Amino acid sequence: MTDARPLVERYDALICDLDGVVYKGAVAVPHAVDVLESLRQPVVYATNNASRTPADVAAHLRELGLSALDDAVVTSSTAAAGVLAVELDPGALVLAVGGPGVADALTAAGLVPVAPSARAGRHVAAVVQGYGPDVTAADLAEAAYAIQDGARWVATNVDRTLPTDRGVAPGNGSLVGAVRLAVDVEPEVMGKPAAPMYTIAARSLEISPDRVLAVGDRLETDLGGAVAAGTAGLLVLTGVHGWADAAAAGPSTRPDHVVEDLRGLLEPYPYGRVEDGRHHRGSAVAAVHGGELHVEGDGVDALRAALDAIWAARDAGASEQWCRDSMAELVGTAG
Repeated sequence: MTDARPLVERYDALICDLDGVVYKGAVAVPHAVDVLESLRQPVVYATNNASRTPADVAAHLRELGLSALDDAVVTSSTAAAGVLAVELDPGALVLAVGGPGVADALTAAGLVPVAPSARAGRHVAAVVQGYGPDVTAADLAEAAYAIQDGARWVATNVDRTLPTDRGVAPGNGSLVGAVRLAVDVEPEVMGKPAAPMYTIAARSLEISPDRVLAVGDRLETDLGGAVAAGTAGLLVLTGVHGWADAAAAGPSTRPDHVVEDLRGLLEPYPYGRVEDGRHHRGSAVAAVHGGELHVEGDGVDALRAALDAIWAARDAGASEQWCRDSMAELVGTAG
C-alpha cells in the first residue's frame, strides 16, 4: 500500500519530546525548528525533564524560534503533581526533590512543597523526585528517610541519561536508582514510559490518542509511553537511540515509524507489507533465512524493511543480540 502524503498528514496532532529531539541543552537539533513551525497540526511538547516549569520550557522554545505557548508544554512534574492532587488532601505536604519545576508544579496543583533542607521533624505525605542539576547527596538521603517513614514515593521519570550540548549526563533514573538502594519499595513513575503524560497531552488537545503521533528519541521512555497510551510512535534518530537499538526492541517499545531527523515527517513513509515471509517497504525487501538477514534495495526504506524482518525473527525466537548485531552490520554497510 502506498501513500504519497507526508507522514505527518496521517495524524491530527503531535506530542513531541524535547531533549534529543528539539534541542540538546541550549542548542536546537538541526532541522527541528523549521519542521515543527511548518506543521498545521497542533504540537504539545512533553518532556521527562522535571527541573524546569512549563513557562521556562516554553520560553526556551521561543528563544529557539518556535511559537510555543506555556500551555503547550507538559512536564513529568506537572503529570506527577496532577495525579497526587487527585489522591491527596488539598494542602498536603510533599517533599520536592529536583529543580524548581517540581515545587512549582506541586504548588500549582494545590499541594505544599517541602524542600529537603526544611523537612526535619515534618511528616510528608509523599516524595516527588525529579531531575535537577543541583540535586545533592543530602537531598537523596532526605528522600530515602521520608520514604522509610512511610511517604508515598513518586518519580517524575526514570531516564537513565540526559543528552546535553556537552555530551550525555546522568539522568533522573540514575538518581532514583541511588535512592532505591536505600529503601524497600519501588517508585511510582508518572513520566514516560507511563501513560499519564501522553493521555494528559491528548486530553488537552481534545483529540483521541489513536489520532496522535508521539515523537521521541528514546525507546524505553518515549516509545514505551506511546505504546502504553495507545498512540502511534515515531523514533527520531537525533538523540539517544539508533537503528540497532530499535532492532533489539521488544513489542512494548517498538516505534511505528523511524526517521533520521524531523524532516522525515514531511516525507512519504511507505506502509509495510509481508508476502511469503518477505517484508516490503517501498521498493525495498528484507527477509531472514537460515539465521541471516537478506536485504534488497538501499536507503532508509531498506533499513525500515530490515527492521520489520528482524522484529518478526525476534518474535519467533531470535535473540536480542542477534537482532542488534544484524542491524548494526547492515547500517555499517549502508554507511
